Amino acid sequence: MKLAYFINQYPKVSHSFIRREIVALERQGFSVCRIALRGWDDELVDPDDLLEREKTQYVLQGGILPLFFATLGMAFSRPLRLMGALCLALRMSRLNERSWAYHLIYLAEACRITTWMKQFGAQHVHAHFGTNSTEVVMLAAAMGGPAYSFTVHGPEEFDKPLGIHLKEKIARSAFVVAISSFGRSQLYRWANSADWGKAKIVRCGLEKAFHQVEVVKLPVAPRLVCVGRICEQKGQLLLIEAAARLAQRGVEFELVLAGDGEMRGEVESLIAHHGLGKQVRITGWLSSTQVRDELLQARALVLPSFAEGLPVVIMEAMALRRPVLTTWIAGIPELIRDGVHGWLLPPSDVEALAAAMERCLLMTIDELEQIGANAHSAVLQMHDIDQEAEKLGALFKSSIDSRAIAS
Repeated sequence: MKLAYFINQYPKVSHSFIRREIVALERQGFSVCRIALRGWDDELVDPDDLLEREKTQYVLQGGILPLFFATLGMAFSRPLRLMGALCLALRMSRLNERSWAYHLIYLAEACRITTWMKQFGAQHVHAHFGTNSTEVVMLAAAMGGPAYSFTVHGPEEFDKPLGIHLKEKIARSAFVVAISSFGRSQLYRWANSADWGKAKIVRCGLEKAFHQVEVVKLPVAPRLVCVGRICEQKGQLLLIEAAARLAQRGVEFELVLAGDGEMRGEVESLIAHHGLGKQVRITGWLSSTQVRDELLQARALVLPSFAEGLPVVIMEAMALRRPVLTTWIAGIPELIRDGVHGWLLPPSDVEALAAAMERCLLMTIDELEQIGANAHSAVLQMHDIDQEAEKLGALFKSSIDSRAIAS
């Protein structure tokens, strides 16, 4: 069976879970055409991402002329379908933070990918994230392209469900995937109750190669690591405030911020303000192998997020037998039990965060290794990539087969 995958930006450092999903589907025997809007000239550090880039077609590469000619071709070959998709695109612009002009661009993008998917013979197209990427595949379907599905991760889709017209995207889809029960509950909030049956749970999975490494004992150094984009929703500013409290109490620690992002300058200023330059280090973007190394060199992962779906890095840390300190939001409590796999904390509570970090740093290595072993067992049961891709593959096959019967 032939699938198309459509992503806004691919490959991307923070989207390695999409790459793992595609490769796992190919192991099942699916042929997958990768299409992205952008990403052909991004700086990449992961060799697997570099290989993926060679397999990906880019809609915006080449500028506006290819989009114009793709739209012109659709106007000649399918004028009525194009007019219907145009009306749909303009309707999508209502309440949206982006003007109608952007939605006309989405329509042109849909014209281009419709041609590519037809040439490939795609029987179904899947998008990741319920924002503009899903709108493009929805418009493509309106012009006679293959049926579509999409994965909703959160929190962005749940922050603006009316603006992105989540209800209509679900209604027109073959099915929609949530990565947690919490995520599915949010889809239920915004979908027509008649469409609840379309909402399926397929969890993000881990490659066996990531965690099937020699067991690395917890380090003697009192090091914690925070992995993720440096942005408002991940809570790194609060983490620096908690680190400052540990320093004031005389607690010995090292803190590594593994990642980069739009708030790096603000975080660096706060580190300097508290005089934490010797205790806190920012790495910049890392490859998957480098992320694994940083996790293995730490006693625990700390992620004080304000908004999430279910962070893949939590799964990665648990698979490497590292305890996790994080907040009790979104889908996280579905994976982590407080006191068993790590610590679940109230979001935005700097004192609770500092206290949990201190408890973690003062525990014996044996105590932490038992928590890490519990975490390892739990995540492998719930987040194996081949098991989750098998669930997703069954949904694709069911959708394709049902349309074949109907036709």
